[in-house]
Amino acid sequence: MLLARLLGRSTLRPGLQRGSFLRATRSGWCSDTAKGADMIRSRGQIRRVLCVAEKNDAAKGISEIMSGGRARRREGFSKFNKIYEYEYHLFGQNVTVTMTSVSGHLLGLEFKAPFQKWHSCNPVLLFDAEVERYCPDNMIQIKRTLEKEARQCQALIIWTDCDREGENIGFEIIEVCKAVKSNLQIFRAKFSEITPNSIQRACETLTEPDGNISDAVDVRQELDLRIGASFTRFQTLRLQKIFPESLANHLISYGSCQFPTLGFVVERFKAIQAFIPETFYKIKVLHEVEEDSVEFSWKRNRLFHHTACLVLYQICMEDPIATVTSVTSKPKSKWRPLPLDTVELEKLASRKLRINAKETMKIAEKLYTQGFISYPRTETNIFPASLPLAPLVEQQAQSPEWGTFAQRVLDQPGGPNPRQGKNSDQAHPPIHPTKYTATLQGNEARVYEFIVRHFLACVSQDALGHETVVDIEIAQEKFSTSGLMIIARNYLDVYPYERWSAKSIPVYEQGSQFQPSAIEMVDGQTSPPQLLTEADLISLMEKHGIGTDATHADHIETIKSRMYVGLTADQRFLPGELGMGLVEGYNSMGYAMSKPNLRAELEADLKLVSEGKKDKRSVLQRHIQKYKTVFIESVRKAKKLDEALSPYLGPAQEIPEAEQQDMEMPLPVRKCPSCGRDMVLKKKREGNSKFLSCVGYPACKTALWFPDIVLEVSRDDGICPTCQPSPIHMLKFKFRRGSLPPTMPLEFVGCIGGCDETLREVLDFRYLRGGAGGSGGPGDAAGPSGGGGGGAGDDPRPPRPQPPRGPSSNPRPSLPPVPAWTPQPRPPPGGSSVRGDASSDAIVCNCGQDAVLLTVRKDGPNQGRQFYKCNAGTCNFFLWADQPSQQGAPQQSRGAPLSAQRTPLPPRPSFGLGNTSGGSRGHDAGGGGQMGQTMCNCNTTAVTRTVQKDGPNKGRMFHTCGKPRDQQCGFFQWADENVPPPGGFGEGFNSGGGFNSGRDGGKKGRKTTGEVGVNKPPTTKKPRTCGICHMPGHTRVTCPQR
Repeated sequence: MLLARLLGRSTLRPGLQRGSFLRATRSGWCSDTAKGADMIRSRGQIRRVLCVAEKNDAAKGISEIMSGGRARRREGFSKFNKIYEYEYHLFGQNVTVTMTSVSGHLLGLEFKAPFQKWHSCNPVLLFDAEVERYCPDNMIQIKRTLEKEARQCQALIIWTDCDREGENIGFEIIEVCKAVKSNLQIFRAKFSEITPNSIQRACETLTEPDGNISDAVDVRQELDLRIGASFTRFQTLRLQKIFPESLANHLISYGSCQFPTLGFVVERFKAIQAFIPETFYKIKVLHEVEEDSVEFSWKRNRLFHHTACLVLYQICMEDPIATVTSVTSKPKSKWRPLPLDTVELEKLASRKLRINAKETMKIAEKLYTQGFISYPRTETNIFPASLPLAPLVEQQAQSPEWGTFAQRVLDQPGGPNPRQGKNSDQAHPPIHPTKYTATLQGNEARVYEFIVRHFLACVSQDALGHETVVDIEIAQEKFSTSGLMIIARNYLDVYPYERWSAKSIPVYEQGSQFQPSAIEMVDGQTSPPQLLTEADLISLMEKHGIGTDATHADHIETIKSRMYVGLTADQRFLPGELGMGLVEGYNSMGYAMSKPNLRAELEADLKLVSEGKKDKRSVLQRHIQKYKTVFIESVRKAKKLDEALSPYLGPAQEIPEAEQQDMEMPLPVRKCPSCGRDMVLKKKREGNSKFLSCVGYPACKTALWFPDIVLEVSRDDGICPTCQPSPIHMLKFKFRRGSLPPTMPLEFVGCIGGCDETLREVLDFRYLRGGAGGSGGPGDAAGPSGGGGGGAGDDPRPPRPQPPRGPSSNPRPSLPPVPAWTPQPRPPPGGSSVRGDASSDAIVCNCGQDAVLLTVRKDGPNQGRQFYKCNAGTCNFFLWADQPSQQGAPQQSRGAPLSAQRTPLPPRPSFGLGNTSGGSRGHDAGGGGQMGQTMCNCNTTAVTRTVQKDGPNKGRMFHTCGKPRDQQCGFFQWADENVPPPGGFGEGFNSGGGFNSGRDGGKKGRKTTGEVGVNKPPTTKKPRTCGICHMPGHTRVTCPQR
């Protein structure tokens, strides 16, 4: 046969350069050289072929068959993986074949460096952390061998095992080889056994690797890494602190397969614990005839009511004559076993040979690579019609133990006749012997013998017998017994692992009567289910879709090695204290993590990926999010885990509150404006205060530090409807007493996205960023000092502490008086400015381009108002059009106004601290008052009072409404804020600590003691206005319109 068609489509995993495959068709192997040359492109270029098997034993066996035992062996870089060279007729010509091997997976998957150490990050970040492929140290020499040999070859044939893992290993080999030779032609050999016929058939039907099957393994590997690492780190780090005496040096691992496997063991144990035995009663009849004793069983079986059974028994005893009501004889068969698949091999070896599943599969793998049996990892229990069975049986005829039976199978009518099952994986036949050997010893010989005997029993005939059933009646109560006569043992002669015993009974005739030897009423108790054996556990795993036939043994071995379970004297699984506590703890959280549902869904999706019916990325993301959600909730309810383990491991260790907070997982507050990752609340190293930090630290050093006036801050479930990028969660703040005006609540919920003027001014937001400067994206908060874009270098430490600058802070007296001087606003980060002079009204954005004039169309107080913004949308420039005074004094170079420095923010009412609307839209504090008097909102003279509470403001005087408390208008003003600063200023300072920048243009001053001339220094600051009604004297918190 000619080569199978090999498509030129790409087959390597994403990110790799996928080479084209040779195109060929199945027709006339070497029958027509000219036709073959037309069908196989570049055939003449192939002179040397590299073949790679999954293990060295397989490479050795395949090379011996292909070379006829004439292969030349040489050493590679790895002393465990030899190189075999020989000539072979391939691609219609003689080529030089270089056969070598790997040792399982050539590449591994791990997190990138910042996430590899256990304490490097919060475990929840591992669900989204970047992963990369790498070559483990013990595989480097194998990789070097492949690279060296691939450079000298024109084609690569993958001879790895034909299952999911083998296909994925094949793609790893392709990745390594094509990295050094991109035009290498790729082929896949499909085989199920290392025999001459199978190897020749594989060479004649070369195909292409299946990328879908490999993708399914990629998904499984990445999910297992993320899920296992996150839960394992969380469990281990937490429980080692909670139970230091019991778990100080214990790894408490988690796996999405091993945990449901543990759940099966715990569930059976708890069912036994919860079992309550019940007493039952039944009647049995005995009849002795000569040497035979026959027991008739009651057709009611048993009753749980003593009195009822006693009444029936007494009725029988009053007339104890038995009448034979029927005698039925019928043929009976005992079916021969089904063809052997992997799960049955594991279960039967555990039950019949007392060899655990892990050891059984290890032996089977070795027998396969030595060519004694077919591929041992298969789900098929149907022999294909194309597989000739007679030669396989004939090979076993030379055995002194079962050779006679093998000859009987060959001589039986129709020859070998296997009983067929219903399952097929379309890849491998059932497990069967491929050649006879008598050289094996120990468990290898026992496993090989079992496989041979099972195969011979499967292809022989059922055991035949004859069964007789006798029914009798005593006082209308019915009883029954049966006897068995074996006619032909058939498969039982070669299969000692099953028994079928004959049972002889006397001859009874219908209608005859006899006196029973005894009629007894006996009692008994119901018994609980037994602990699970390994075979029982494998059956449950298969039933619920936990793992695959190739991984069942590994998951069982894992829970044993972690001491989650132990084995009793009769090899049954008993859960350990740690295993019991973990399962009970997670179950108490409300997530059935010990149940098979989550993993079973994943296994079903992986099967669809391998069949090309589902996309790799969508399946991966779906299950990552599913497990991430479960993980976050599990961490929030972690105390339930402590409580569940306490009865088994002793009382939980008291953890200091500081350490407890470190162990708790902070939830994301917002996305980092620099790198787009989550920002979370963290506690400062010194003190109990917190700060907002990017989870990408140390790669990203963006942080928001809260001043010392903030005593407590925590994440609220509410999300800001205004700030972007959403979601930005609200924060709950608690301030130090006396740090805020009396009308300001000490506890409230606010947004740190930048839309809340209260927090912007009270907290003086500064998002410190490492590295590049520049203004932040939408929603970035920046303080008046330009914190939105300042570079913090590589130092993640907070800025130097500054005194809190509330919206009502005093004008700074430290600045020297400069007569007739108008202060300029600080230019925005990056040095961009607003261009304008006496002869030009052009507004320039931070990009240096003319800004565009737009109009607010959204409903609200600013509807219809015009503003300037960047024409290209590349910077965050923003300026109200009706505030021309912000352009500065004529004939000066003017920087951007403060409002232009900040990120443009949608209008959002604040909590009412400070004049957030601009002086041009402010209202008078009062009118018509007398000179030298402060007027409240009622247009009456305010009264002066003194702060009596302990705190930094104690003894400070303030103005408030003079009416009774229940009639007050809410007016408040510090008395010392009306004192003019030393010297003359052209303009004052705003409440945030920056300059007003001529926002009022000198047209409107504060009206507290009367009008002030334009050439005189102001005597008072402009009062604050409410964020709701824009009236001075109160905040939005105390606004009557609220």
